[in-house]
This record gives sequence, structure tokens and C-alpha cells, in this order.
Amino acid sequence: MGTVTLGVSIAVPEPFGSLLQELRAGFGDPAAHGIPTHVTLLPPTEVDASRLPAIEVHLTGIAAGVRPFPMRLSGTGTFRPLSPVVYVQLAEGVSACAWLQQRVRDTSGPLVRELQFPYHPHVTVAHGISEEAMDRAYEELAEFEAAWTCSSFALYEQGADGVWRKLKEYEFGGGRTHSAVPAQGSPLDTPTPAAG
Repeated sequence: MGTVTLGVSIAVPEPFGSLLQELRAGFGDPAAHGIPTHVTLLPPTEVDASRLPAIEVHLTGIAAGVRPFPMRLSGTGTFRPLSPVVYVQLAEGVSACAWLQQRVRDTSGPLVRELQFPYHPHVTVAHGISEEAMDRAYEELAEFEAAWTCSSFALYEQGADGVWRKLKEYEFGGGRTHSAVPAQGSPLDTPTPAAG
């Protein structure tokens, strides 16, 4: 059956997703059009294709126990010189993403893996391009802002052509509708189990 390369991420919704993807392409990043704009929960991970059913059950179970939560992007950051990356910063939703990625990689599940670097949720806008182009990305997106309610994550597979394609989306709360966004001023970065 062979192996597949999978990733789990939260998509940045429209119109922000396409805007950041086009800007990333404009900075000269050749990977821009092969990678939907996202916040990573599981980085590229090679697994045996026969494990896909167990992985889908695992992700369905995680999503069923989570309520939608607020996400907000604001300004830029960089991992340079450690890693040649410029990103848009996550200003709200950090704790929720950290909690989710821990659940996705849980040692009792089928996607166990160690991370190369400590988890830091972000949206990459330039990777492995010239220093000048990364400087431009950092400066041009310094005032970028976007906000939405995150209500799902998705499983992606990287094709032989290097393009990431969505296999399945996992709605929070098992597909039920909620009025579950925490009130302003509450500890809103912590996902709470869905009612019922």
C-alpha cells in the first residue's frame, strides 16, 4: 500500500487565505501555490497508507470534543536565523492551537511524532527565499490583521507534485452548530468540550 505524507492544519479562510497566498507568491516563494494558507497542527508526516482509517477516527474524535474558538492574526514575525521563515503572527487562538496539536500527536494515537522545534502556531508567508525578499514580506505585512471563528481543521496529503490537497475536513462538535464562542474577557484561548 505504501506511505503517504500527511499534515493537519487550520485553514485561513477567505478572503485572507487567497490574499496571503498571492502575497507569498509575489515575494518569490515557489511553494506558495502548492500550500493552502494555514496554521499547522501536524507538520508533514510520513505514515503507512493503511493507517488512514485509524487516523480519520482519531481526528474525528478530537474535533467532536472541541467548540469553535476565535482566531486573530496580527503583524509579522520571523524564525531567522534559526530557520528561513517569515510569518504572520497568531495574536488570538494560540493556546487552542497548542492544545489541538498536542491532541493530534498524542502518544495514544496514530500520529505520534516529535517536533523539530517547539510548537509555535503561525501562518508562513515566506520560506527559504532571498533575505531581501523575506525582509520585504516582514515589512509589507507588518500591519496585517485578520480575525475569524475557527470551527474546523483538516487533513491534507502531499502529492507527488508537491501540492497539498485536502482529504477531509473535521468540523468541531461533530458537525453540530454552536453558539459556543467564548464571551469577551473570558479565558477564550482554551478549547472546551462540546456540550452533549
